[in-house]
Amino acid sequence: MPVRHINPPRMHRNPAFSQAVVVEQPGKTIYIGGQNGVDADGNIVGHTLREQTDQALRNLATILQSENARLADVVHWRIAVVDGVPLDEGVAAFQNVWDPADLPPAITVHVVAGLGREFLVEIDAVAVVSP
Repeated sequence: MPVRHINPPRMHRNPAFSQAVVVEQPGKTIYIGGQNGVDADGNIVGHTLREQTDQALRNLATILQSENARLADVVHWRIAVVDGVPLDEGVAAFQNVWDPADLPPAITVHVVAGLGREFLVEIDAVAVVSP
């Protein structure tokens, strides 16, 4: 894979994320717009951060699979979470789908005042797949 995960020695190291990810040569890049906890009919799935994150991750996996990619190909996650919801639920949802043997992507988390409808989370991603 044409990707390097950067964790400089003088920076904090965490097994859940990389400080940066570098794409070194051409590959297919997939930019995935913000995914919420909605099913194929547009109905909100669940009323907890865990339930909505589980569904948003299923949506992301479906998009990636449509391009012969997988969650491990994600090089960057951007996650918006509504202020006041227990973040541990969202972390648990990620831990349920992320293989700890895969290199962790770069991650940005924003705590926001609110999202559209009754959404508690929105996740977008960038994935890179070797040609």
